[in-house]
Amino acid sequence: MSTIYELVREAVRNGTPLATITVLAGGPVGAKMALKPDGQTIGDLGEASLTAQAVQATLPLLAAGETQTVTLSPEVTIFVESFVPPPTLYMVGGVHISIALAALAKVVGFRTVVIDAREAFATGERFAHVDELILAWPDEALAGRLDARSSVAVLTHDPKLDDPALRVALRSPVRYIGALGSPKTHARRLERLAAEGFTPADLARIHGPIGLPIGAKTPEEIALSILAEVVQVARRGSAATGQRGGSTNDPA
Repeated sequence: MSTIYELVREAVRNGTPLATITVLAGGPVGAKMALKPDGQTIGDLGEASLTAQAVQATLPLLAAGETQTVTLSPEVTIFVESFVPPPTLYMVGGVHISIALAALAKVVGFRTVVIDAREAFATGERFAHVDELILAWPDEALAGRLDARSSVAVLTHDPKLDDPALRVALRSPVRYIGALGSPKTHARRLERLAAEGFTPADLARIHGPIGLPIGAKTPEEIALSILAEVVQVARRGSAATGQRGGSTNDPA
């Protein structure tokens, strides 16, 4: 048992995902094991079939960072506790909205990353408060980093930066994708991506115009509407969008 607790401490310290599984009823009550995202197990629940069932039920919960009681059968109940690092909000574009959005996102527990290929925008002076500032093209910076708990907010208004970021995000399991711009701007964006082969289901994942429709006008208000939408999607567990936003200053 002490080995499991040591694994939990190490996972929390290193920021690596880990789940523990405990039998509550219907099996060897109190039996505990640990599970990594790749399916590797540490320990078992005493029965091979029970362990296999528990692993299958736990992997999606670990991916989502959820902790809950799970009923495997009328007789068997387990408790799954997920230990995961904070979810990450990636902001594409070192713009004024990103300055405010990063500050708000950190308050509610997000790890914040700002990406911009433009040296004048991606400066330490502007973004001293973010967890990571990346001076690179968005598609290069995002490749291999996005998971099911990531959120991506595309904020540059420049298709040369926005579209590459959206391509990477749409090909990933990221739970939230949002893009700044008016309905007309967003319609043109969808046309470009559709011409590249993205399906209507793919494109429906993009929240555009980005943010909840609260009538936001200032960068700070727009940031608030974006973060509210990110949290809403996370809580509802849905990546779909009604294509209805209220946080754009782009009249085009």
